[in-house]
Amino acid sequence: MNRDLPRDPRDLRDLRDVGAACAAALLVVTAVLVGTAIERSDGTLHVNWPPLYARWDPHIGPGTPAALAVAVAVVAYGPRIAARLPWRALLGAAWGTATAWTFSLALIDGWQRGVADRLTTKYEYLQVIDRFQDIPGTLRTFTRHILIDSPDPWPAHTAGHPPAAPLTFVLLDRIGLGGGAWAGVWCVTVGATACLGVLVTVRALAGEELARRAAPFLVLAPAAVWMGTSADGYFAAVAAWAVALLALAVTGHRPWTAALGSGLLFGLTCYLSYGLTLFALLAAAVVILGTARVRTEQPRTEQPRPEESWTRTLRALRTRALLPALPFLLAGLAVVPLLFTLAGFDWWEAYHLLVERYYQGAGGIRPYGYWVWANLACTVLVVGLATAAGLRRAASAVGSPATGRSRLALLVLAALLMLLAADLSGMSKAETERIWLPFALWLLPACAFLDRPRPWLAAQATVALLLNHLLLTGW
Repeated sequence: MNRDLPRDPRDLRDLRDVGAACAAALLVVTAVLVGTAIERSDGTLHVNWPPLYARWDPHIGPGTPAALAVAVAVVAYGPRIAARLPWRALLGAAWGTATAWTFSLALIDGWQRGVADRLTTKYEYLQVIDRFQDIPGTLRTFTRHILIDSPDPWPAHTAGHPPAAPLTFVLLDRIGLGGGAWAGVWCVTVGATACLGVLVTVRALAGEELARRAAPFLVLAPAAVWMGTSADGYFAAVAAWAVALLALAVTGHRPWTAALGSGLLFGLTCYLSYGLTLFALLAAAVVILGTARVRTEQPRTEQPRPEESWTRTLRALRTRALLPALPFLLAGLAVVPLLFTLAGFDWWEAYHLLVERYYQGAGGIRPYGYWVWANLACTVLVVGLATAAGLRRAASAVGSPATGRSRLALLVLAALLMLLAADLSGMSKAETERIWLPFALWLLPACAFLDRPRPWLAAQATVALLLNHLLLTGW
């Protein structure tokens, strides 16, 4: 072998990618070992298999053959199909495959344990259906039952969320779709559309090629382990479509209609989960990046320098972006808060009571010093090792917003900032594999930067299959 020959740059990038994935895996192993030692020592973590809310339970189930089949099909044919299908057909195929992947993983635990019973435990929203017989009356008195020592306190998840979350399942019950099975099916089928919202956003901001490259990774994400059947999967879909419609509005695709829809969904998002107000960070990034794309598509005589590119983008943002659609965005954004406020629910009062309730329970015992970094290990398991490699690529792709790759990198890093803000808040100690689903999905498009997708897709599928077959997750 001639050692004087230059090494293929792709090989060096691949080695760095593997190094990033190994570092992420080491973080997970460290969190498991340190967490196990802490839990055995003093039991303050309140989880059985740290850093996940799960217990060791190797098993197979009726979903095992289907999950294996979906994984093999996506690894073998996903990148090729994503590159060739017409765009609308690709979105349909992505939703169908994501739904099949999520259902098959859930059914590894069986229909009852994996789907029908998940949302019926003592912590969940279905426990309070009968207390919403008089919906306006319940909303007026909602905050009186948040604290643990209050009369007839809400179960943990109802107390921990604004009333749009339990009200969703109340309304399903009212139209004849009551019970855990229908609630589980709702969360999976609606939650699976979250990947479409992310794809639409990536296409609008960074271009169709990168969106197509990201599609198989969004479909085959390990996050599906918790998307079925957690209500946070449904929340993730609402937030994803709010961002997608905003991206369409900024880039000029039916701006008034898209802005109105985005405002409505952002308002609903804030009344599904208090923590999802952090999506304001991602929304700001979408506005800036969308403006950058519109500006760069206009004819120019020469390529601006990076510092000039950012200056022109910010100037265009002040003078042009969203101005025609802004009234529609604000009008939509006001609808859901106005309805709940008129019904007697005070969002700010409820949030402050939630903080107090959080520290009355396990949140006041779980050590911040462990969870502030172990939460990130949870995130590795949710997004997979490929995303760790993709984030390394994204960090090196940041630059002028004049290119699609830079805009995608900035979008992903804005999502990472959103997740880190949630982490540092101290209000997400444990269970972030479920709570952070709406944030984590926006890290997955970083996988579009990877040169050889099939080995990374296989790694993603392996993580999900091992998790669901070796552990019995709590969500």
